[in-house]
Amino acid sequence: METKIIKAYDEAGLKYAASMLREGKTVIFPTETVYGLGADASNGSAIKDIFTAKGRPQDNPLIVHIPFPDDIEKYAHTESSIFFKRIAKEFMPGPITVILPKKEIISSEATAGLDSVGMRCPSHETAHRLLLYAKVPVAAPSANISGRPSPTEFAHVFEDMNGKVPFIIDGGKVDIGLESTVVSLLGEKVRILRPGGVTPEMLISVCGEENVITDEGVFGKLKEGQKPLSPGMKYRHYAPAAKITAVKGSDGSVRAFFKEKLDLGCAVLCWNEDKAFLPQNPKVLSMGSEEDFEAQASLLFEKLRAFDETNVKEIYARCPSREGLGLAVYNRLLRACAFEVIELDK
Repeated sequence: METKIIKAYDEAGLKYAASMLREGKTVIFPTETVYGLGADASNGSAIKDIFTAKGRPQDNPLIVHIPFPDDIEKYAHTESSIFFKRIAKEFMPGPITVILPKKEIISSEATAGLDSVGMRCPSHETAHRLLLYAKVPVAAPSANISGRPSPTEFAHVFEDMNGKVPFIIDGGKVDIGLESTVVSLLGEKVRILRPGGVTPEMLISVCGEENVITDEGVFGKLKEGQKPLSPGMKYRHYAPAAKITAVKGSDGSVRAFFKEKLDLGCAVLCWNEDKAFLPQNPKVLSMGSEEDFEAQASLLFEKLRAFDETNVKEIYARCPSREGLGLAVYNRLLRACAFEVIELDK
């Protein structure tokens, strides 16, 4: 398959890509979080092409994108949650997905057979214009081969998807670098299924501390037979080719451990503050300062992909904080590690 590249500033190209979505084709487009691989969410046949291109398990539900928050009412039952309007008013458009009971127009292929659907209104201008022109709900997981780090710039998308999809919209590098926060509004509480740019603290400020809970799936594996309500809950995700393990401990313990592993030919993903204590080595990469959660979110997937350009077989990574946006970085890294964590000072 020949893949056509459309520049984000090409208005005629965006309109053409939107028309192709209506005709059942797949289109990759940038959002403020990561690049998405989109198809008409009401077209089950088009949705199957997403799973084929990614090599994605079909029991992993997709998120449906629309141009305006009010459009969500066309595709999901918003009246079922007392928190929907609060969240929509405060955080949409933006990096948040709400799970609600779905309406029949959304194909069961997009929701992996679930009666609920994740709905999102991206704030990225290119994504907004594409969705506006498309006039259909667009289901879109991250535009990468399933299991790999999500794409945060055009080069990542081209590497994974050239020749597998008909259209890619080149929007350069995205802003946030981690997928949207996913919250379930199916119960009486706001349940965080996947942390992201809208943090637990931000949700608490709008919905009340007693009404916001974080699902145990954020910190560990799903139970046997448990169905994922959100992408990124069931399988090993975001992973480079090499085995990666998270490391917890004091600065001294972690830096000494990293030196030992570097001597053995392993690679290290660390903080900026660690680099002065480690040998200069191309296998040492930083994902930002220890306290700079925005930098970590922006750089995590980029650095994990960079390791694939080396012949390294093992990577050891600093375990991020679980505060604020750090929780999203923590969640993605643990998924990449398949929850393997070494605690040095235990």
